[in-house]
Amino acid sequence: MDVDIKYMLENIDQEARLTADYTGRPRFADSVMKAMAQVNRADFVPDIAQSRAFLNAPLAIGHGQTISQPYIVALMTDLLELSPDDRVLELGTGSGYQAAILAKLAKQVYTLERIGSLADAAAGRLQALGFDNVSCRHSNGYHGWPEKAPFDAIMVTAASPFVPPALLDQLKPGGRLVLPLAETGLYQQLTLITKDEQGQTETRPVLAVSFVPLVDD
Repeated sequence: MDVDIKYMLENIDQEARLTADYTGRPRFADSVMKAMAQVNRADFVPDIAQSRAFLNAPLAIGHGQTISQPYIVALMTDLLELSPDDRVLELGTGSGYQAAILAKLAKQVYTLERIGSLADAAAGRLQALGFDNVSCRHSNGYHGWPEKAPFDAIMVTAASPFVPPALLDQLKPGGRLVLPLAETGLYQQLTLITKDEQGQTETRPVLAVSFVPLVDD
């Protein structure tokens, strides 16, 4: 294994242990850690940030957006508890890194990005890297992707003051949705929402986080 990726995985493991009292997850699934090892984060960060590609920190990718720190990517992925036949919706493609991780674990990933240049760049990057099970779309995430619904899992990588109703509608019974819900100030609460077979939802706060805002056009 590449020494930089090994360093990144060790940092993810360490932070998982440190935050276990909040998340209830002292370590992440082997499948999640394998996906983190297989996707080269350096392929998804700007040239200027290559020396910091494997640090456990968010990095700017332009347009006021960031690529999340590896630990948060792993945590959010782990919370979805994906199966190989799952269909996943992601809101906030950014550079495409999170979509690539999801693509290693699920059958199909649909990802939405409201900034056109980021959406185009991510789509080209994912295609060039061979992620044929990822579909990218330049769109406002608040409305989800109704033509491709329902989804087994939904991930939102930007902060919203509420759960967009369209996302709950597009989540399958038995599905899981993870998103940062905005509170006051700079921080939000990473939140897991599960939907039972009768369509009832249960919400559980996981961890204080800081994400860029989800914008409704």
